Amino acid sequence: MLKKGSKLNSILTGSCPKCQNESMYSDKNPLHLTKVLKMNENCSHCGLKYQIEPSFFYGAMYVSYGLNVAVGIAAFIVSFVFFKTTIEQSFIAIVISLIVLFPFVLRLSRNLYINMFVSYDPTAGQK
Repeated sequence: MLKKGSKLNSILTGSCPKCQNESMYSDKNPLHLTKVLKMNENCSHCGLKYQIEPSFFYGAMYVSYGLNVAVGIAAFIVSFVFFKTTIEQSFIAIVISLIVLFPFVLRLSRNLYINMFVSYDPTAGQK
């Protein structure tokens, strides 16, 4: 399912979008909250500079917004429709879902954003 060369592989694993040989993040665990957005400067395999231009990842905020809206809607539907909770309880479920998934959404939004601009190159990093 997640074979090398697919966008989905790079997005879900947080690997370099160009060569997909190493993680873009200095700490692979998104639950280390102090290091959740700490990225390597370049890919050590293919040399891709992750910060393509100054403030490149500001655009990932828009992706993050969309992902958070989707999480909120999903949490509401699950709690209100399937578990038959009240509106207040559904609101609490939304807030808890957003807090728990916060580090994952942050990383996923960055992964999605950089993969919009950088394509896989099977020859990247070969000498």
